Amino acid sequence: MILVILGFLSALAVIALIAVAVTQNQPLPKNIKYGIVLDAGSSHTNLYVYEWPAEKENDTGVVQQVEVCKVEGPGISGYSHATEKAGPSLEQCLQQAKEVIPSAQHKETPVYLGATAGMRLLRRQNESAADEVLSSVGNTLRSAPFSFQGARIITGEEEGAYGWITINYLLGNFKQVSGWKKLLYTLRSLSETSGALDLGGASTQITFVSKDLSSESPENQLYFRLYGKDYQVYTHSFLCYGKDQALQQKLARDLQATWIDFYFQTVENGSLPDPCFHKGYERTININEFFKNPCTSDKKKQLPFSQLYIKGEGDYQKCRESIQKLFNKSNCPFSSCSFNGIYLPPLQGEFGAFSAFYFVMNFLNLTSEPNPLALNKVTSTIESFCAQPWQEVKTAYHHIKEKYLSEYCFSGAYILSLLENGYEFTENNWQKIHFLGKIGSSDAGWTLGYMLNLTNMIPAEEPARPPLSHGSYVGLMVLCSLVLVSVLLFAWLLFHKPKCLQKGIV
Repeated sequence: MILVILGFLSALAVIALIAVAVTQNQPLPKNIKYGIVLDAGSSHTNLYVYEWPAEKENDTGVVQQVEVCKVEGPGISGYSHATEKAGPSLEQCLQQAKEVIPSAQHKETPVYLGATAGMRLLRRQNESAADEVLSSVGNTLRSAPFSFQGARIITGEEEGAYGWITINYLLGNFKQVSGWKKLLYTLRSLSETSGALDLGGASTQITFVSKDLSSESPENQLYFRLYGKDYQVYTHSFLCYGKDQALQQKLARDLQATWIDFYFQTVENGSLPDPCFHKGYERTININEFFKNPCTSDKKKQLPFSQLYIKGEGDYQKCRESIQKLFNKSNCPFSSCSFNGIYLPPLQGEFGAFSAFYFVMNFLNLTSEPNPLALNKVTSTIESFCAQPWQEVKTAYHHIKEKYLSEYCFSGAYILSLLENGYEFTENNWQKIHFLGKIGSSDAGWTLGYMLNLTNMIPAEEPARPPLSHGSYVGLMVLCSLVLVSVLLFAWLLFHKPKCLQKGIV
């Protein structure tokens, strides 16, 4: 009888130990949140889906990109003459987001649209049209099954700062992330943040932390708190200095310089030789449409023809000379400036250059080396590309749209002019610029930083907890263990006592 009782108690203690351990240590259910950000740029719109665990670290969500969808057609600013079509253009990508995000979480998934320089220009040109475009996209986003949080035009400073957040987050500069540094780019010090260089179609941004940042230009300073740390960054956005608008500015300046010659021509149409296009390339520009652009309207001239014919020359050196005139370095009211009288503290640390910086340099095969190429190598590569006849370029890159292909010479020369003449990068610090397309699975750009910052507005949730507290779990395990040991000890004593005692017991 005693043996039966001892066996039962032993089995019961073992079962209790196993049951408590299994219950306590079973995998907790995943609690994933989702967010959607639409980047409404000047030339196109991208939709990004992000996810992060509901349990946050130091009040900042751990966000990663899980999907990207490029909206077909122009950017939303391109619908200024048909504003009702701006919203419906987003529907295909919203449908894609619905398929990625579990349907049970659609209603709680926030969706934001941030419009950048294209809409900033449209607002300058036609404020009512800009409002109607935002109203159209807002209506479409409200009709989607997600939680619409707003569609607005973000400032250039926000765009620059959120891009800075993105690359530093992905490179592990806000908190140590095992493996990122070795797996990705060799930015030399994870203990410091990296600067951000962003280039779009209509604007360009520079953002970085500087130890020499002064208070002389407070509008160029922003503050962030991420992962329990405070950051003060310098940032500035140059509207009309994205690669597309810079080309328009250069053409307008070239026209302005030669308008007297054009005025006295007796022919109806004029032609303008341009060193920034390949030899043999020709393009026609409608004069009236050209000067409606806010970036060129101040250079408008009365010309004796309605169309301008551009003829490429393919001369890199002349192209650089023409581009450099866009950067006014004659006046600086601060201790140091970039161009156009804008304050710029001394450049510091490593820089990640993304968006069009990366796309152009990647096309020119200048991003494939493990370490950044020397400035003279980059210059000679772009110069050689510009010197190629247009017919050769078209044949070699027949899969690329002619409009984009024809502008790579200008864009390459413009990037070098902006970095060298605008921001004063030199041969000595050129290799501190790293051209970034993706970091891990996420695109380098402002939207991830935007989403990361916005997660601070989402209240931190109680993490999913095990069924027992740590103390209760340890107590139960100790109790069950003591019961099991006591039973085993009693059994051992019972079967190993002297025979006289065993007879007494019997």
